[in-house]
Amino acid sequence: MKDNDSRIFIIDDDEAIRRSISLLLNASGYATESFAGAEEFLETVDYSGAGCILLDIFLEGKTGLELQEEIKSKFKSLPIIYITGMGDVPMSVRALKKGAANFLEKPVDEQQLLDAVEEALSLSYQKVPEQKETSRIRSLISTLTPREYEIFRYLITGMLNKQIASKLNISEHTVKLHRGKITGKLGVKSVAEIVLMAKKLNLTSS
Repeated sequence: MKDNDSRIFIIDDDEAIRRSISLLLNASGYATESFAGAEEFLETVDYSGAGCILLDIFLEGKTGLELQEEIKSKFKSLPIIYITGMGDVPMSVRALKKGAANFLEKPVDEQQLLDAVEEALSLSYQKVPEQKETSRIRSLISTLTPREYEIFRYLITGMLNKQIASKLNISEHTVKLHRGKITGKLGVKSVAEIVLMAKKLNLTSS
């Protein structure tokens, strides 16, 4: 699973721990980057490849748990492994329920850490293609004009041209023209394909 395309981000306010984990992972063939806080990580890193995040749950400023949703939103393909010296069962359950891949207590067993990283990377490699496809679809949809996007939203509800025309107070012919432009810009041939694209973005049909 180790390759030049993956990266492990270590976020811990204890410099000694950041250094020791980095040395262990580097010696095992992983590329790493270290940060003293999650806010610094969020502000400076722009990464969409494979990897994972080793996150201390107790940080100065906002805690790892407090920033978990923000991290997940920005780095969708990077599973989070929590590492803490003061964890307890309820806290670990909370972290895992919020989507963390694993929860390890300090001092972390080296093999346990390496196993957790491998497991997280396996998940990440599954997510990366999905995120690239999502980004591609979002980029295509962004090329639609406001009117085309409006009709796009009606199309994914299953409405017919005639119904859309009535809803927007325009002619059915105009709707057909817009549909042609929409399918052309999205690179599809059918409404079924448009609906599939919308589902990949979790767009509602309402």
